[in-house]
Amino acid sequence: MKAKKVVAKKATVKKVTASAKASAVKAKKEPVKKVEKATKPTKEVKTVAINVSDEAVEKQKIIEKFAQKNGDTGSPEVQIALLSYKIGRLSEHLNQNKKDNHSRRGLLKVVAKRRRILNYLQKLSEDRYKVLIGSLNLKK
Repeated sequence: MKAKKVVAKKATVKKVTASAKASAVKAKKEPVKKVEKATKPTKEVKTVAINVSDEAVEKQKIIEKFAQKNGDTGSPEVQIALLSYKIGRLSEHLNQNKKDNHSRRGLLKVVAKRRRILNYLQKLSEDRYKVLIGSLNLKK
């Protein structure tokens, strides 16, 4: 692969002539004319109903179910539950699209991430780990 040379362009400087200065001075002395702008017809505003995807609603339910307190999205339980949901969706996709190896690699990365967080939770609190494994029907 060849490296491309980057050449900076030189800035051009325009010289101001005496006639240009004189015309600029004349322009300042002339009275300013007021121009009224014609009003354009206003466009009608269309209201668009925002369709919240089923996936977003499902994720919100998962967060509410596994959150330790209100607004908790970073606890290991919530992260593992969301990753489990994502794994389920990717698995369904791969069952329909067997040759999609890019998504297969993504699935393996998500599974590994969930495994790491599960190991962290197990070291942190064995009780919380067992409750989560039971509620998500995961194997260990």
